[in-house]
Amino acid sequence: MATKLKRRTGELYEQDFVRWTEDQAAALRAGDLDALDLENLAEEIESLGGNNRRELDSRLEVLLMHLLKWRYQPRKRTGSWESTIRSQRREIAKLLGQSPSLRREVDAMMAGAYPVARRNAAAETGLPLDTLPETCPFADRVLEDEWLPD
Repeated sequence: MATKLKRRTGELYEQDFVRWTEDQAAALRAGDLDALDLENLAEEIESLGGNNRRELDSRLEVLLMHLLKWRYQPRKRTGSWESTIRSQRREIAKLLGQSPSLRREVDAMMAGAYPVARRNAAAETGLPLDTLPETCPFADRVLEDEWLPD
């Protein structure tokens, strides 16, 4: 019986993910360990952490790009740029509040996100890439709430 249930649960994972999540949540709440699709459940739990990492990386790229634009095109500064900077910082703070263990990864993620942000900033501004520094000139201040580069 348990093998048949496991096979059906695995098939449901492939056919209707939302239904599978609902069934798995119900089985967990009921303590019905036989109804759990442990392999797929473990994979999905691991992927949740990966989602947070990807979101943090993406938000850092956008934040860094806008900080570069802010610093290197002062005459073109807009409220939209400032709003984007503030919203990215706010969302990063939320992510780090929900998953404090990600804090230890911020510096490495920022170092990885900066080259992408640099290329994107150059593309959006039309500035030559070599105008923008190869390493982040304000890494220690990026997440400070009210700070904007001069």
